[in-house]
Amino acid sequence: MSTTEEKVLVRVEGRLGRITLNRPRAINSLDHDMVTALRAALTAWADDDAVVAVLIDGAGERGLCAGGDIRAISASAREGDRAAAAFWRDEYLLNARISRYPKPYVAFMDGVVMGGGVGVSAHGSVRIVTERSVVGMPETTIGFVPDVGGTYLLSRAPGESGTHLALTAGSADAGDAIALGLADHFVPADRLSDLAVALTGVVSAADVADAVGRFAETAPAPTLPGLRWVDACYTADTAEEIVARLRDHGDPAAATAAATILAKSPTSVKTTLAALRRARGLPDLETVLEQEYRVSFATLSSPDLVEGIRAQVIDKDRNPKWVPDTLEGVTDEDVARHFLPAPDGPLGLADLFDDGGTR
Repeated sequence: MSTTEEKVLVRVEGRLGRITLNRPRAINSLDHDMVTALRAALTAWADDDAVVAVLIDGAGERGLCAGGDIRAISASAREGDRAAAAFWRDEYLLNARISRYPKPYVAFMDGVVMGGGVGVSAHGSVRIVTERSVVGMPETTIGFVPDVGGTYLLSRAPGESGTHLALTAGSADAGDAIALGLADHFVPADRLSDLAVALTGVVSAADVADAVGRFAETAPAPTLPGLRWVDACYTADTAEEIVARLRDHGDPAAATAAATILAKSPTSVKTTLAALRRARGLPDLETVLEQEYRVSFATLSSPDLVEGIRAQVIDKDRNPKWVPDTLEGVTDEDVARHFLPAPDGPLGLADLFDDGGTR
């Protein structure tokens, strides 16, 4: 097995702190050791005057990060231990730290950026996508719910586009990622290495913006926020009504979205909708992460999480047996239990970041 040092490459080049996720065979999926290494690097550089900015990227050609190590999460759920909860606790603390980082935090969101990959990039201050970017929160496919601040980001996307992306476990290309608020700049993939070299020469935060500006180009036109049926259908109060509106709308793409939602975990779909609607009324990322921790913890006792990971990742038969297997079978009580306090208490983000996010 790879060592922690091999899985996360940490170094300083010029005045740029560089982090490379280094599990290319797994599309740089995050495990607990990697989260710990990221946190340690960011903590060390926060007060280091020799480091002006931070850059995170992923090894290999496939993407920045495909998410968390869901095989390990499945094992934790099956065995009833606390490993998954401990991983999420530290991961969400890292997501919050990134959002409040006192120096420019540049993320190369090239290739696959899913789940946990969104968490280590889309909360940064300089988020760069390419023509190869595929950004999304695929959790309803595996019986889970968008986390790592995903419900914060998607609940604040234009109209109901974030709801559509979350319930269908869909993905966004570069143009849509920028339009949805998940990214800021478009840089062609073959220019990222040159941009990284330019960033090693920065001597101030202002230099970071100048360097990115020299390489950024006009992003492809977005498509998702302009789909009229998205807002017309997803404003419904319940998942059942959303599906009904999608089926009845008349646009073939809307009908496809309905079929896609019905193939996901019914419990995950209903809980995701509730989490998004609640997140809209919460004041900041930290408060939403506290909610997501409660929801994530509750999924460990749901049969759908283990079954979804089995069907998609372990056995790969793509034929999950959800319990219950219809939206109508998921009660309000089933959804509400996901928002109860976690047994090990809150994350405590308000106290942790009262010093500016450097701890």
